[in-house]
Amino acid sequence: MSEQSPETRREAGILLHPTSLPGPHGIGDLGGAARAFIDWLASSGLSLWQVLPLGPTDNDAPYMSWSALAGNPMLVDLVALRDAGLLDDGDLDAPRELGEGPHVDYRAARAFKEPRLLKAAKRLLETPEHPLSGAYRALRDKEAWLFDAALFSVLKRQHGGVAWWDWPVPLRDREPSALEGAKKELADAIEAEAVTLFFFEHQWAELRRYCNDRGVRVVGDIPIYVDRNSADVWTHRDLFFLDEKGLPTGVAGVPPDYFSKLGQLWGNPLYRWERMAKDDFAWWRTRLGRCLTHADIVRIDHFRGLASYWEVPFGAPDARGGRWVKGPGIAFFQAIEKHEGRLPLIAEDLGMIDEPVVALRQEAKLPGMRVLQFAFGGGGDNTHLPHHHTEDSVVYPGTHDNDTTVGWWRSAEPHVRTHTQRYLSVSGDQIHWDLIRASFASVGRIAVVAMQDVLGLGAEARMNTPAEADGNWRFRLTGDPFRREHAGRLHEIGALYDRIPSLREAKREAKED
Repeated sequence: MSEQSPETRREAGILLHPTSLPGPHGIGDLGGAARAFIDWLASSGLSLWQVLPLGPTDNDAPYMSWSALAGNPMLVDLVALRDAGLLDDGDLDAPRELGEGPHVDYRAARAFKEPRLLKAAKRLLETPEHPLSGAYRALRDKEAWLFDAALFSVLKRQHGGVAWWDWPVPLRDREPSALEGAKKELADAIEAEAVTLFFFEHQWAELRRYCNDRGVRVVGDIPIYVDRNSADVWTHRDLFFLDEKGLPTGVAGVPPDYFSKLGQLWGNPLYRWERMAKDDFAWWRTRLGRCLTHADIVRIDHFRGLASYWEVPFGAPDARGGRWVKGPGIAFFQAIEKHEGRLPLIAEDLGMIDEPVVALRQEAKLPGMRVLQFAFGGGGDNTHLPHHHTEDSVVYPGTHDNDTTVGWWRSAEPHVRTHTQRYLSVSGDQIHWDLIRASFASVGRIAVVAMQDVLGLGAEARMNTPAEADGNWRFRLTGDPFRREHAGRLHEIGALYDRIPSLREAKREAKED
């Protein structure tokens, strides 16, 4: 029997965003701690590392990026830049307040890292014979998005951070003479910004190779919508429902649900899907292609918006007054497959899911998601209960939008606890390991566990609380998080439930010998 392909084999992984890694400069980065995590992950036998969106942000939420095609320079490892001769030893001396505490201080980290990234960028530009210069020029010549994103970032900074629709009209409307004038006047700043974006691309490519060389694949995440104040909307206004001043006629959100009685008002501009369909969704194909340069598999966040989406009138105080509007449906996936072949995608099909959403996911032949924290406290017909899982399920104890499993258990209603105990035949004394085991035991082909659950952390380590604006995305590992005993326990459970590809490969080779 031949080894299963990556598309059909059982496997498991860890959900951990790079910002949550430990490190000396106030925010996780792509340096030594990332490699230590990957080594630990590989030692556990697990083969997937799931991250959140990797784009650059202003408000620290990874799902609101000012470029859907770029990576986040705040993740760049300054130590590697020093080792490349682009920074000096003294540039790495961070103030004590950055430290390695349990929360990312985005403002302090940005204040520390941005001038050092600029220094390194200028030094590279002044050193054309530097080993990285050729790689930068190759990216610059190949990827048109690079200078679009750099121009947008510099213009935004030049205008004091105000949104692009409040820029002078010639720049707001991208009049050719205004754009050419800005490019000429700001040429040095634009190129330096492009180099900082290149630093992420270079370091992430090296880190992804490090993963792949150790049998670990990256699961990326692509938000269905893009930030209104982004290079993407500014450069492609015709693809969004905007008026002549750049204001949206309707915005994205979701109706009242499990997370919020008022619904969630995201505020993103909505796509002109009919216009996008005329060129077989070329912008989306570019976006997916960029995401797949960063990841081996891509999770489409809010998949249901491709079947139908919740349109809220611009200016509404909350999302309750919205309406459902039909999305592009299967034509979207047919166009992508026509040009790109079948892509390794996962559908985030959580929330208010109806039959058309299920039908679209099945017709597109994409795996969907099941979350064990949603499974308990009701009847036996709950689709998140393991006996309803299917092979095309990606199973989580909880996602980045859930509380940690320990936090969930501590706040759960008594009937939820009782149902969980009876269903899993456990006491709940180690509920995080109980749900890890249940996710691994599922028939679902992929199981993914948040790092907080491996460590048994409580609600203080929650990554995000939907519909709450403050306190999110700040969780950070501290101390000695990559412990041998945890890797061993994951390996034991993974082997028990056939989720370790290297073990299957070793058995296959032994049979062939």
